[in-house]
Amino acid sequence: MRWVIKEFIRRDSSRLFVIAVILNYPWERAQSGLYLTNLGTAIPWWHCMLASLGDGLLVLLMFWAGRVIFGHPGWFDRPGLRGYLLMALIGLVMIIPLEWIMISRMKWWSYTAQMPLIPVIAVGISPMAQMLLLPPLIFWIAAMWRKKSCPDPRQVV
Repeated sequence: MRWVIKEFIRRDSSRLFVIAVILNYPWERAQSGLYLTNLGTAIPWWHCMLASLGDGLLVLLMFWAGRVIFGHPGWFDRPGLRGYLLMALIGLVMIIPLEWIMISRMKWWSYTAQMPLIPVIAVGISPMAQMLLLPPLIFWIAAMWRKKSCPDPRQVV
């Protein structure tokens, strides 16, 4: 039984990461016009790819946090209000300091004048929206994929 649980966690992690990268890349490309590199140039496609890989890791952190908090590897099958609140809270807790550090402290990139900012914290609305909107979609797709590969939810305890 432990092997079955470990196998599903491994599969879920891999699937979530792949789905997250695939869905985050177009968002990163779409919002790249709102950023400039530290040299003042446009963000190239490969920066967006690296960012979407990082987004995939953030989604994995959400998955593992949910696994620990809810005590079940399939917590996202039916996340309910608590699951969606967890996704939103973790997304915001991760993206706000990350954006602030990358822009204000490390100066890896900057916002263009077109980036709408949250007053007081001066963090862009677009990356915050990304972390609020995409994770529920990513987890839903992963849950559907999971159901197709394991139609009996009792197999994973």
